[in-house]
Amino acid sequence: MKLERGSLIVSCQARADNPLHGSVFMGAMALAARDGGARAIRANGPDDVRAVKAAGLPVIGIHKVFSADVPVYITPTFAAAKELAEAGADIIALDCTPRPRHGDAPAELIARIHGELGLETFADISTLEEGMLAAELGATYVSTTLSGYTEYTEPKPETPDLDLIRNLAAHIPVPVIAEGRFNTPELARAAIDAGAYAVVVGTMITNPREITRGFARAVAG
Repeated sequence: MKLERGSLIVSCQARADNPLHGSVFMGAMALAARDGGARAIRANGPDDVRAVKAAGLPVIGIHKVFSADVPVYITPTFAAAKELAEAGADIIALDCTPRPRHGDAPAELIARIHGELGLETFADISTLEEGMLAAELGATYVSTTLSGYTEYTEPKPETPDLDLIRNLAAHIPVPVIAEGRFNTPELARAAIDAGAYAVVVGTMITNPREITRGFARAVAG
């Protein structure tokens, strides 16, 4: 199942401290997102991937494996990617930055996901150079997911990195996916206008706690 051009991808994720944490809730979120017009779902971990499959949309699977001493945690090993594949993920997302990791190099992961699992890859990057390298390595999609979240792109801005989208679209031959701080429909449209193939939205659709905090801060002044 391939991603459609001009589509909305909804990220259905909730951390362990979130009241909506759990595959039952993420499955329901995916159904709601589908009914609202989403054309794909991004989900974390095999259990949530299985749950969101019920929506009948392409699933971009990630597997967060945290380590205290390295920054890379998004699908850092082939074993993690294989678990996602076995759970039904159609596309495997992975951290394609050059940062330290406990696991396999992006080049190896991309090659093995394509060759051994027969699945597409979704490269999460933070800079133009990382996106260009990911495309050279054969990533199916390149996403701006990590812009503002790596130590060399911090501090995180309030707005999405539309300049990165424009530069990627101008320099790489693979579809560019916009992700990160797209918190209004207008910004999502701006990403498409900047050259994005599709847009991922998470918090502003699937995290009621964070949405509520924003309203509460505004009301409190």
